[in-house]
Amino acid sequence: MKKLFFISIGILNLFIFSKTLAQEQDTLKASEWEYGVETDLYFTDPFIFLPIFTADKGKLHFEARYNYEDLKTASAWVGYNFFGGDEFEYFITPMVGGAFGRTNGIAPGLEFTLGYAGFELYSESEYLFDFESSENNFFYSWTDLTYSPIDWLWFGISGQRTRLYQTEVEIDRGVLLGAEYKNWQFTGYAFNLFTEDVFFMLALSTNF
Repeated sequence: MKKLFFISIGILNLFIFSKTLAQEQDTLKASEWEYGVETDLYFTDPFIFLPIFTADKGKLHFEARYNYEDLKTASAWVGYNFFGGDEFEYFITPMVGGAFGRTNGIAPGLEFTLGYAGFELYSESEYLFDFESSENNFFYSWTDLTYSPIDWLWFGISGQRTRLYQTEVEIDRGVLLGAEYKNWQFTGYAFNLFTEDVFFMLALSTNF
C-alpha cells in the first residue's frame, strides 16, 4: 500500500507538471535547448564517479544522474524553471524524480541559485521515498555559498548530506575553489578538514 501511495503521488506530480508545461507550449517552442554535463570525482575509498546530465528548454528541465542517490543507482528527473532578476538574480527549479538500481524510490526535489553582487548561493536537495522500506527514506542536500571577485574565479564554503560516501558526521562541511576556462568550470572541494573523515572532490562541468 505504501508503494502504491508514493507511486500515485509521483503520477499526480507528473500530471501537474505536464498540464503546466502544455500551457507554456508556445514559449517552449520559441526557446532553444541548453545542455549541461557535470562529472563529480570523489577521491575516496572506493573512488566514486558521479555524472550528471541536464537539458533545459525555456522553463522545461530534465536531469539524469548516476551514483547520486546510491552507488550503482540511476535517477531521472523532470522539473519547471523559474528565473529572473537584474541585480538580484534567481533560478529555481522544483522537480520530481525516480531512482532505480541498488536503491529504488521516488523523490520530490528542489534546485535553486540566488546571486547578488558577486555572491552566489546554490542548493540542491531531495527527499527519497524508498520502495523497499520507509526506514531507508533519506534527505539529500548539497549547498554552496561562494564569492566571485572576478568572472572566472570563485571560492567559498560547502555542506552536503548524502548516503553516497558515509562519514562519522551528519553533514560534511568543506571549502571550495573554482575557476572557469572558456565554457569549462573546475571546482575543487575539501571536506572535513583536520579530521579523520577528510576527503576531496573535483567537479568538472560544461554547458552547450
